Amino acid sequence: MNILFINGSPNKHGNTAKLAELLLDGNNYETLNLTDYKLYSYGQNFADDQFEEILAKMKAADILVIGSPVYWHSMCGAVRNLLDRFYGPVSSGSLAGKKLAFVFQGAAPEAWMLEKGEYTMNRFARLYGMEYAGMVTRGSEAKAVAGKLGL
Repeated sequence: MNILFINGSPNKHGNTAKLAELLLDGNNYETLNLTDYKLYSYGQNFADDQFEEILAKMKAADILVIGSPVYWHSMCGAVRNLLDRFYGPVSSGSLAGKKLAFVFQGAAPEAWMLEKGEYTMNRFARLYGMEYAGMVTRGSEAKAVAGKLGL
């Protein structure tokens, strides 16, 4: 089983990565840190953009875990930018058969912030044909979502 953790946090070994590690508990997985890639904004066209490289890794995975800290009451810009980039070049259903979980953590986020993140990731999963396993915001939720991922 090929598992890809996409870490949107600029802190590669911070709380987002630690929560993903709890979720993936003992399973082998690849980490893709978005801060290591040039991922330009939707509508920009630069030769060194690496969206296609990220997309290829996503297509090769069976399970995707996208992680984001809560920044400015929402998911971080790196993750938002990745989702935005799907619009247009990626056909709906292109990630069919994959499972997706969302790791979303922060210092005391309010319920409405978490609800917005959950809605966005659930919608993203459905649009691109994935089975959405749920959102992990704290360690106590990791086991249930891991079960939905088949781990």
